[in-house]
Amino acid sequence: MAASVRDNKDRSRFELDVGGEVAFANYLLTPSAIIITHTETPRALRGRGIASELIKGALEIIRRDGRKVIAGCGFVVDYLDRHPEHADLMP
Repeated sequence: MAASVRDNKDRSRFELDVGGEVAFANYLLTPSAIIITHTETPRALRGRGIASELIKGALEIIRRDGRKVIAGCGFVVDYLDRHPEHADLMP
């Protein structure tokens, strides 16, 4: 599922389409990092790991672009704590 995460630069958010719904993670862009400020999963999709797939895909995009990530929302903080393989993305 992570392969279908996209960076919607016009709306400053990463998006993942699932079953006609869109999960998203808003961000702020700095010269060297992306601050993920809010993660939203539609109610109908909650509890299925969609937000984790969204953040996993977002981190892959951030890594590919040579940036760092700053966790600005609790979900991303928790995700990074559970996935130390992404520690290199933190400033």
